[in-house]
Amino acid sequence: MKETKTLGIVGARGHTGAELIRLVARHPRLELAFVSSRELDGQRVHDHVPDYDGVLRYENLAPEAVAAKRADAVVLALPNGKAAEFVAAIDALKADPVIVDLSADYRFDEAWYYGLPELTRTRYAGQKRISNPGCYATAMQLAIAPLKDRLAAPPACFGVSGYSGAGTTPSDRNDPDKLRDNLMPYALVDHLHEREVTRQLGLPVEFMPHVAPHFRGITMTVNLWLTQAAKRDDILARYREFYANEPLVRIVDEAPWVSAIAGKHHAEIGGFAVAPGGKRVVVVATLDNLLKGAATQAMQNLNLAFGFDELSAIQ
Repeated sequence: MKETKTLGIVGARGHTGAELIRLVARHPRLELAFVSSRELDGQRVHDHVPDYDGVLRYENLAPEAVAAKRADAVVLALPNGKAAEFVAAIDALKADPVIVDLSADYRFDEAWYYGLPELTRTRYAGQKRISNPGCYATAMQLAIAPLKDRLAAPPACFGVSGYSGAGTTPSDRNDPDKLRDNLMPYALVDHLHEREVTRQLGLPVEFMPHVAPHFRGITMTVNLWLTQAAKRDDILARYREFYANEPLVRIVDEAPWVSAIAGKHHAEIGGFAVAPGGKRVVVVATLDNLLKGAATQAMQNLNLAFGFDELSAIQ
């Protein structure tokens, strides 16, 4: 009989936490050990995530209580700046679970594996501290990586996200009334994900984020200047070859629509418009910010850490 691993989720009230619970519920070798949420303390998980048919209830767990659970893995689905006290509590007990942090807190920490499997899988060497990439950052990197060595200028990335990306804490960026018939630009320079992608790809990247009235999904339109002219067919072939063995990245001919990616685990990259002269290329990437941009990617990383099939519970 194959061994089952236990998983705890901290910050399970949020959109990503709910998606993770759904994924764990269908995983053949993972089971939920606990789910922590201050706001939902005491309520049945099944009442909020019907896909989960177990008996667990949400708990409001302090960092020391999370560490004391001694689960095989802990996913931290918390706002930026909140992960360190949980990591410290786990370390203090000398527990050694796999920790997957969904915030930005450890994306710039060399001691943590940066888990964008399609681009960093070869750097995984059994690390138990895994930093999940940002949703925008995932879309940007997937769109840029195949042409990274042919760029003549910083990629310019125009990103549009559904308002679920702003989380569940009320703000202008997740208020449907304020977003109705609107497109809301914000943090137009030095965005955290701009710095993240610049660090990971080793080249400067320009990023302009916006929030739209739809609930989920990211559209990332990327402008790329090349050192040498290229034909569209050659660029398309390069992307297809680059992602040939990656089932969660699909190359399409036309520019993908965000409505087609909502609720799906994969990313789509398409468009491949080439300007006259052949040195300017525009590529469009779409993904679900709650799935490939967060929960699906976390599950890929958990599967990788435990030696499971990377697509377990995903496909």
